[in-house]
Amino acid sequence: MLLDILKVFILSLIEAFTEFIPVSSTGHMIIADKYINLSSNKEFVTAFQVIIQLGAILAVVVIFFKKLYPFIYKGDERKELLELWSKIIVAVLPAVILGLAFDDYIEKHFFNTSIVAIMLLIYGILLIVIENKGRKSKINDISKLTYTMAVGIGMFQCLAMIPGTSRSAATIIGAMFLGLNRIIATEFSFFLAIPTMLGATTLKLIKIGSSLSTYELFLIFLGLVFTFIMSLMIINSFLKYIKNHDFKIFGYYRIIIALIILLDIYVW
Repeated sequence: MLLDILKVFILSLIEAFTEFIPVSSTGHMIIADKYINLSSNKEFVTAFQVIIQLGAILAVVVIFFKKLYPFIYKGDERKELLELWSKIIVAVLPAVILGLAFDDYIEKHFFNTSIVAIMLLIYGILLIVIENKGRKSKINDISKLTYTMAVGIGMFQCLAMIPGTSRSAATIIGAMFLGLNRIIATEFSFFLAIPTMLGATTLKLIKIGSSLSTYELFLIFLGLVFTFIMSLMIINSFLKYIKNHDFKIFGYYRIIIALIILLDIYVW
């Protein structure tokens, strides 16, 4: 039991650390599953990986509650927040449509360590390139985000359906490419995560069903709590970090991890 709890803690830590920084949580969980044998029950492992994401989503809601809940405000502030939510909904629609259409196909053909490594490498290079390019930001206030830009960011998010891409990497790169500054791009990526991850988690839970033991449900609950607590700390730290730093360190990290994985698969 203690060993299982330790495995749950490690996997929850990986989820919390990688969910919102641009390094791909799904990719890291696929890799972790190869080396940390949580259970021989694949249905349980899948359910665990999916449900603990709810802890990360809840952490985003708690941290950004005042920025996202419109009904504690009146007048123009409420109107601005309601408009922001309409842009978030518009941005999430491409992922909803493509997710429903291709989720099973992608899970069957792309969920392997080789694909993860390749996508880690590609988007690691892209993060470095877009930071080095120094594209001038046109949007320094989230209220200036247009519906067209929101749809564009939503299209970039669809790229993250391939494991190893990173939802946050795809949306942040897309938002910065479309003219948002680093901080606004990151904030919108967090906001977009709430309906996107909630929808993806719900879809996968429907497919999984509910044939888990009481002990397995206990481990999932434990993982959810661990993920929530650690996500609170990591999100706050990440937001402070990006105020004075760029994303290149995450690009280099992705490249290093990708090369290690490829060497492990094809050389060692």
